[in-house]
Amino acid sequence: MAAVELQALLRFLSQDAKVPLATALSKVKELQQANLATPEKLAKVKATEITTMFPDEKMAKVIIAAAKRLTKKRAAGDDSAPSPKKRKKESLVSDDAPTSPADLEASVALPTSTASEAELATMKIFSNRAPLFLAFTVTLLKHTMPEQPLTSRLSLAQAFISTSSRSRAVSLGIQTLERADLEAEERLAMGQPSVMVLGKEIKILRRWGYEWKESGGTGREGVEGSVLDGDQKVGAELLDTGDGNVDGGGQTAAEEQPALWALDLEALRKSNKSDITLANAKAGNNSSLPIYTPQSARAYLLKSFDTPSDGKTLKTSAGARAAVKEQNLGCLLQALDLLYDSWAMALSPVELDKRTWGWYVKVRPEVEQGVAGWGGKNEIRLADILALRRQP
Repeated sequence: MAAVELQALLRFLSQDAKVPLATALSKVKELQQANLATPEKLAKVKATEITTMFPDEKMAKVIIAAAKRLTKKRAAGDDSAPSPKKRKKESLVSDDAPTSPADLEASVALPTSTASEAELATMKIFSNRAPLFLAFTVTLLKHTMPEQPLTSRLSLAQAFISTSSRSRAVSLGIQTLERADLEAEERLAMGQPSVMVLGKEIKILRRWGYEWKESGGTGREGVEGSVLDGDQKVGAELLDTGDGNVDGGGQTAAEEQPALWALDLEALRKSNKSDITLANAKAGNNSSLPIYTPQSARAYLLKSFDTPSDGKTLKTSAGARAAVKEQNLGCLLQALDLLYDSWAMALSPVELDKRTWGWYVKVRPEVEQGVAGWGGKNEIRLADILALRRQP
């Protein structure tokens, strides 16, 4: 199979059909031998005809359904337009938009842990690399941008992870991105201010009127005021520095910086105005520009940290598994807090930013190189994170 065809098949299986990449890679040869290496060919068979390759009947049905859906979209000349049913479903969630900063911040609170250091040191969690780096980034921003509320830190961290993952996927050939698309995003970003997160420029929106701190104080417990004043416009976001940039390392006084959203340039390029408005309303963003929502970042974190299998086959309920993952996330964030707190007095925000990649590399799960390791999972030892702390 040609490299282009292989990449196209892997993209279909992993992205459209949601098949784990490791499984997809192991089935490519069988699909080729059965002359079923394209969505168009898969769309013409029944799920029962591929159960020899995909014994999980549910997975087989999902693959065939995805193939039919993608084939139909391609025939209509549209690979991305949401269905009327999906639009109707999205319209039903717009009433869930938070009504105050207090509601919004409370809705994205992350789990905490009261485990002792000794207990943390014995823990192992099971995940892939991207959510781990997201947890690192969210924790880092508590120190490099302490003036920002949690909603902003989640948005900025998700922007960094999403854009970095996209670049990595493009370099591996898993995802394609035309030069025209990049140029379009660059044009859309013109005039927007930015912040630097881990050396990457993140375009932002300033959340005018968002008062989340206690009146006259710096605490995070109380908030007041409206969620947004709805006055965000492209080209009108320049800061006092005059160059449109906000220094994430603290060159601009914290009290001069409003809360921020990370601008989603890819969504702005792809989506129509109604899609953007619905997604923004749920996130508490009243502007007409799409953002990386804190809800999506939080949901990704909550679902990503499982407990390594002990070889037993006991089934647990979805609720029980979700509770375990939430507890694991709380412990991971506690370990990361201990790491960053230990260095906070010795390193500047800029230095913490520079150290983060090296710390992450030392503890990230071991996976195969290249395409084979994309999305791969393995153990993460919290003891390795604790070992990175500054010694007294």
